[in-house]
Amino acid sequence: MADTLVIVPTYNESETLRSIVERIVAAVPTSDLLIVDDNSPDGTGALADRLSGQYPQLTVLHRSGKDGLGRAYLAGFARALEGGYDYVVEIDADGSHDPAELPAMLALARGGAALVIGSRWVPGGSIRDWPWIRQFISRTGNGYARFVLRSSIRDITAGYRVYRSELLRGMHLETVSSQGYCFQVEMAWRTERAKQVIAEHPIEFVERAHGSSKMHVGIVAEALLRVTGWGIADRLGRSARSRTSHSKA
Repeated sequence: MADTLVIVPTYNESETLRSIVERIVAAVPTSDLLIVDDNSPDGTGALADRLSGQYPQLTVLHRSGKDGLGRAYLAGFARALEGGYDYVVEIDADGSHDPAELPAMLALARGGAALVIGSRWVPGGSIRDWPWIRQFISRTGNGYARFVLRSSIRDITAGYRVYRSELLRGMHLETVSSQGYCFQVEMAWRTERAKQVIAEHPIEFVERAHGSSKMHVGIVAEALLRVTGWGIADRLGRSARSRTSHSKA
């Protein structure tokens, strides 16, 4: 039985799905794949079903509608934990994450990291074909989240990841409600606060060649509001614990 499940969430990715599946299978041929499709109107789900007939390690989870990246991954995590996998991979369907990096990322997880992040913002990491304004927004968003949450993770919004299943089992996933970039921030921050080992592996992030980005103003606004709220709550909690500690001294 495979010890790794690669989760690929999809919504209107019919132009890119076959390519990314072929690349994942080539990179990690002994891993299983799960396509989580949110009832894509462009036929992505039907294509995923056809690919499952071609690749026996591929299964498809059809959801009733577009319900956000976070919920798609949570549904995939549930499948992974039920299936007894040791490692769970997050990867985008649009080709921006190179599956050829997966063996190195899985090696870090097998070596003891609870979470491995494919990072754009560590030495050796890079972005290709992004306009300067998008790079600025990404760097600024990462910097803001790191500052507010007092995080040492360099690419806290990154979506290319390997989790150890034992980490996910202990995270009370039913309490995770954020979506988009904010989902990635919340999961990484929870891991960091639990004092688990986090490794960042440098990757080159490539702008998608087909289709359109799912990023929109609402996702950015959610991230800013939630991150700010978490940071304030964390500081208030630290302050309260400090006062309690001093009063007992």
